[in-house]
Amino acid sequence: MAEQGALAVLPFHAVFSSPRRSMPSVDFAESAHLRIRPTMLSDLDYVVSVEQDDRNLPFITPWERTQHEGAVRFPDSRHFIVEAGAAWDRAGFVILQGCRNPSRSVELKRLVLQVHGQGIGRRCVRMLKQMAFRDLQAHRFWLDVKSRNTRALHLYASEGFVEEGLLRESVRVGGDESFGYETMVVMSMLDREYQARLDTGCETPPPATVL
Repeated sequence: MAEQGALAVLPFHAVFSSPRRSMPSVDFAESAHLRIRPTMLSDLDYVVSVEQDDRNLPFITPWERTQHEGAVRFPDSRHFIVEAGAAWDRAGFVILQGCRNPSRSVELKRLVLQVHGQGIGRRCVRMLKQMAFRDLQAHRFWLDVKSRNTRALHLYASEGFVEEGLLRESVRVGGDESFGYETMVVMSMLDREYQARLDTGCETPPPATVL
């Protein structure tokens, strides 16, 4: 099991709202030697380079820099830099979407890491689950993964995400003369499922949010 640490969250303004309730967002989250912070425009060259890494490119559909800039600015999205280690070096990035979804369905749009094989991915997923359900008060936290990305599929399943179904051959890949299609696997977790994991000790109980 990956190392875990206490999570501290420091929100400073509400970005999830509906006619019935106002829900806070997370702008900083930290555990032992792992933290995420809001992406700055000055980080975007780094973000694009991580997507273009040969270890990551087969498993994602890379965005243009302008798309990332839109996610940084758009209030329905949250774009984060992952930092790790004693020096807090950049280790990847995260995108959440649906932060203002009236049905409280938050999407883990992208989790892309530069550092592999150190348990950072699992610790990020646990941090993001806390963020989605505790701070964004999501009812549903969901994602999709390319069917051949077996490592990610195993990680998400082991962290309690349930496979909902397939988007068969829904993503075109390759060039004009040599192309194919990728199948996406849709997975999700509901708030009651997350609470059950807390109750049975499968998740670290989150501390109180510091306002």
